Amino acid sequence: MGNIGQADDTRTASAAMGRAPDPDVRTEPHSPVEAAGGSGGQQILVGLSTASVYPQNTESAFRYAAEIGYDGIELMVWAEPASQSIAAIQAYSRKYGVPVLAIHAPCLLISQRVWGSDPVAKLERSVRTAEALGAGTVVVHPPFRWQRRYAQGFADQVAELEEHSHVIVAVENMFPMRADTLFGRKTGSAKRLERRGGPGPGVTAFSPSYDPTDTGFRHYTLDISHTATAGADPLALAARMGTGLAHLHLADGRGAAHDEHLVPGEGTQPCVELCAAMLRSGFAGHAVAEINTQNARTTQGRAGMLTRTLEFARTHLNAPAPAPTHASQL
Repeated sequence: MGNIGQADDTRTASAAMGRAPDPDVRTEPHSPVEAAGGSGGQQILVGLSTASVYPQNTESAFRYAAEIGYDGIELMVWAEPASQSIAAIQAYSRKYGVPVLAIHAPCLLISQRVWGSDPVAKLERSVRTAEALGAGTVVVHPPFRWQRRYAQGFADQVAELEEHSHVIVAVENMFPMRADTLFGRKTGSAKRLERRGGPGPGVTAFSPSYDPTDTGFRHYTLDISHTATAGADPLALAARMGTGLAHLHLADGRGAAHDEHLVPGEGTQPCVELCAAMLRSGFAGHAVAEINTQNARTTQGRAGMLTRTLEFARTHLNAPAPAPTHASQL
């Protein structure tokens, strides 16, 4: 997720967010397959990314998840010390009755020094942390171009980690650095993308590509906001990911030059159609709300955005998929 910095200890959710935690917290692994099944069809677990509550802190994300009704948390490991501490996260999970579904490895530009400077060691530590917390998935970005040694061995490392762990490593689609970023981040860049039919001039900061299907991995994370910025078709990308699509970052975008992470349904991406196609394909992974709530003026406003996102997911991912209306299906 773009534009995320160190979480601070600003005021957390309102006092109304005080639901008593469940007495027992699940600690067994949460594999994508585990989310499938149940009477009447798939039961896809819907998690909340801790990045979605920034600038509030990691504990606040657990509190929001418990009060609003999310099934779990995706932990973004970043500069906040608590996000790096297994003991702290275990304490939050017990306190609020919310399990950890996934770990987002510290691979953002702003987290390049979190857990040291060696990306190989950081990815391995992310998997070990997931194991300790009972999470079934690690989300990781493709390597940056300047991380040459890491990039050369990245695919092999991902495969080896998965071979020796129940945790899957789901590589996430990213987006190019667009030239029109220089001309403003507001509606103008989205209109330019629409007129051109694509993002226009840009360069990839990732090796070999911001699209992980160019390399080929066993498991993928599909981020809908990133497809908007890249000017990519999320339905086509999901089809290329195929049965390897194991994790969804649920958001939206309008095609701006920066990563927007809007509430799903409030941008231009075919979020409803994508969810339907994923259900038809038998998707059995986790869907995680990864939205930007930094502009929320109050905790109630932030909670409202998180609630709308969860309602969207429950409506479109835990309901029978409608019959396809066009050829773009998985």
